[in-house]
Amino acid sequence: MEQRIEKVLKNLGKRNISAKFFKTKEETREAILKEIKEEMSVGIGGSMSVKELNLYEDLIKAGNQVHWHWLSEPSKMSETRRIAATSDIYLTGTNAITEDGELINIDGVGNRVASMFYGPQKVIVICGINKICSDLISAIDRIKNEACSKNANRLNLKTPCAVTGQCTDCQSPERMCNITTIISGRPMEIDLQVYIVGEKLGF
Repeated sequence: MEQRIEKVLKNLGKRNISAKFFKTKEETREAILKEIKEEMSVGIGGSMSVKELNLYEDLIKAGNQVHWHWLSEPSKMSETRRIAATSDIYLTGTNAITEDGELINIDGVGNRVASMFYGPQKVIVICGINKICSDLISAIDRIKNEACSKNANRLNLKTPCAVTGQCTDCQSPERMCNITTIISGRPMEIDLQVYIVGEKLGF
């Protein structure tokens, strides 16, 4: 795994994407909190990885304005997503990262993936070692047959994958595989940073 992580970090660098490695969740959490100044507004995408780092309360205590639709009233979720997308710094996970250094994501609404490459001034993408895949095909397979089914269950969505755990490329009204993005290099107007964590995080 150590050689695999080194390969990912090296290839992210070749793509002009800043990348760092942290052994533990706690080290990652501390580094993120140091990166965020009190005057910064913070947007958070729908991310179990971010949730597992328990950043929200500390950011609020530090005086940051934090915009996270998971904590909004249902009627205000869309507005919160839009505000988060223009924050000074945006925190999110990634569904998968290839050994070649590409970030692969699948989204239902699209706010999370769009905010990774346009809108915020800086984006920090958090990636546990469970998200590292050998190539694009295995990354998409991992997302559709592991991450999406777990998220569908978490959200109580009425999709086949929530029942079977396998993607059937359904056309359900609650389908979450609506938008697929591949980030192959640093977006021109975004300070994109990837934090690889030496533990499992998220789905």
